[in-house]
Amino acid sequence: MDREQLKRGILSMLLASFCFALVGACTRLLRHSISSVEIVFFRNLIGVLFIGYSVFRRPLQQVGGKPLLLVFRGVVGTIALYTFFYSVTKIGLAEAITYQQTYPIFIAVFSVFIVGEGLKGKEWLAVLLGFIGICFIFVPQMSGGLLSARNHVIGIGNAVLTAFAYMSIRKLSSFYDSRSIVLSFMISGIVLPIISMILGAYYTLPSLDFLIAEFVMPQQKDWLWILTLGVAAMIGQIYLTKAFSFGKAGIISAVGFSNIVFSVFFGLLLGDPSPQLLAFFGIALVIISGILISWQARK
Repeated sequence: MDREQLKRGILSMLLASFCFALVGACTRLLRHSISSVEIVFFRNLIGVLFIGYSVFRRPLQQVGGKPLLLVFRGVVGTIALYTFFYSVTKIGLAEAITYQQTYPIFIAVFSVFIVGEGLKGKEWLAVLLGFIGICFIFVPQMSGGLLSARNHVIGIGNAVLTAFAYMSIRKLSSFYDSRSIVLSFMISGIVLPIISMILGAYYTLPSLDFLIAEFVMPQQKDWLWILTLGVAAMIGQIYLTKAFSFGKAGIISAVGFSNIVFSVFFGLLLGDPSPQLLAFFGIALVIISGILISWQARK
C-alpha cells in the first residue's frame, strides 16, 4: 500500500468525520427553533440538489431490477435519520453519535441471524464489548426517569435502523448506481417529513414527537445553520467515499471513529455536560468494538 495513498485516505476520513460531527453540532443549535423532523427535511432537500446536479451532468449507469429494496433503503434510512436527529436534540451530542456508531455491531449480529453468515471468536468478542459499552452509556440514564431512558432507546434504535439500511446497500450496489441509492434515500427524506409535518399540523402526539411534528418557519438566524448542516452532510458523504478509495478499508474504518471524538469536542463547546466516567468507558468500548469488527470484516 502506497503510504501517500494511505495518508490521503486517513485525511479524507478525518474530514468526513469532522463534517458529520458538525452536522450534529448544527442540529444542537437548531433544536430550540425547529423540530428534528424539519431538520431531516432540510438536510435532504439541500442534498438532493447536489445529487440531482450530478445526475444531470453524468447520467445514471445501472442494471436496476430491485425497486422494492430501493424503496426499503430509502424509507428505513429516513426513519433512521428521524431517530438520529431526535436523539441529538434530546441527549448529549457525544452519546447520540456514539449510539449511531454502534451500527457495525448490529450489522454483525443481523448477518448471523438474518443472512446466515458466521462470526469468528474475535468477532463475537467485539460484539460483546460493544454491547457492554452500550450498557455503560445507557444504564445510568435509567436513574433519570422513563423520558430519559426513552430518548436513549430512540438513539439505540437509530443504530439498528442504520444497520438495516447499510445491509440493503450491500445488495443494491450490484444493481444500481450509487447515486440512485443516495437519491432514493434523499427523496424519501423529503417526502416522509412532508407527510409527518402535514399530520403534525392536525395532530399532537407527544409519544411520537420524533415522527410527527408541526412545520415551524425557521428564524433568520437559523438559515445559516440549516445551510451549514446540509452542505456539511454532503461534503462528509463525498469524502467518506473518497477515503475508502485511497486506503485499506480496515484502517480507514478505524479512523472513522474520530467522529465520536469530534462530537465530544463540539458537545462541550455547545454546553453539553461532560459525559460521566462510566459513559466515557462505554464510548471507549464502542470504539474498540467497532474497530475490531471493521478490521475483521475486511480481512
